[in-house]
Amino acid sequence: MDGCLFCYPMSFPGQKIELENDSCYFLQSPKAQDILEGAGLIIPKAHKETVFDLSEKEWTDTYEMMQKAKKLLDLEYQPDGYSTGWNVNPVGGQSIPHAHLHIIPRFKDEPFAGRGIRSWIKSEANRRPGKEPGV
Repeated sequence: MDGCLFCYPMSFPGQKIELENDSCYFLQSPKAQDILEGAGLIIPKAHKETVFDLSEKEWTDTYEMMQKAKKLLDLEYQPDGYSTGWNVNPVGGQSIPHAHLHIIPRFKDEPFAGRGIRSWIKSEANRRPGKEPGV
């Protein structure tokens, strides 16, 4: 798709394709490394706006890529845990309309250790008026 940043993954300065298979890439960028060491994305090669648009083959290849990325990150960084996740549409936190799976190594000594992806739901600042936080 014209203008889609993830359709042209090498358009990011310093972007690195760490792994690749028929349907997807595992990418790491210097910007992500400055925030969370080892963080990367699994991105389908074909333009698919959300995870719900992936074909069965893309799902299978994404699973395969996730396993390979974990092995790579385990060897390189020895994390104590992982956060993984998909964001869907702007309200769900998706800022680039091309499906991508976050793979984030987590470490005991980092400032947000022990806070998973959903930890923000429980924070007072993010509660919707009249709604209790999800579990």
